[in-house]
Amino acid sequence: MKTKMLLGFAAMITAGAMLGACTPGQMDHHDMHDMHANMWASVTHAVAVLQPTQGNSVHGVIKFEQTPTGVHITGQITGLAPNSTHGFHIHEFGDASSADGSAAGGHYNPEGAAHQHAGMDNPMRHAGDLGNVQADSSGAASVDLTDPDLSIAGMNHPVIGRGVVLHAAPDDLKSQPSGNAGARIAVGVIGIAK
Repeated sequence: MKTKMLLGFAAMITAGAMLGACTPGQMDHHDMHDMHANMWASVTHAVAVLQPTQGNSVHGVIKFEQTPTGVHITGQITGLAPNSTHGFHIHEFGDASSADGSAAGGHYNPEGAAHQHAGMDNPMRHAGDLGNVQADSSGAASVDLTDPDLSIAGMNHPVIGRGVVLHAAPDDLKSQPSGNAGARIAVGVIGIAK
């Protein structure tokens, strides 16, 4: 919650400074669009620290890097049941304040698409649907994928200020609205990183 508020405050200060440099009537819709694009163009890295929801012991760090082909997402997760599979999604809100993870909202799904993962290159899937992660025999999982339908802070489905959620069960990649992946066992807020 604090990260979300700080990011919003920083954006307001930057926008205010840029607007203050203009005289009334100088900025039109295109100028505002360009200002937003320029303001966030240099943001190419983000991070989310996964915190366990009540009754769970999952931790992890998920990193996001803007690349020419989309957002490269990497990370390590620990505290999972050995050899278990878990739904892994970006959710609407970067809010980890609720004990059960519900404050993160639903899947990030700006187009209102039906849930149908079927591969990262499926243009009909939810923007925030990242499929599943698989734990090894020690209960650790690695994440390494590229999502072509996201951006860090650009105009195409930005992830800054949103949440990363790990679910208790596998995403079945078809059930509506979120793959029947069960309870939320860890939540992280996506914030700007260097």
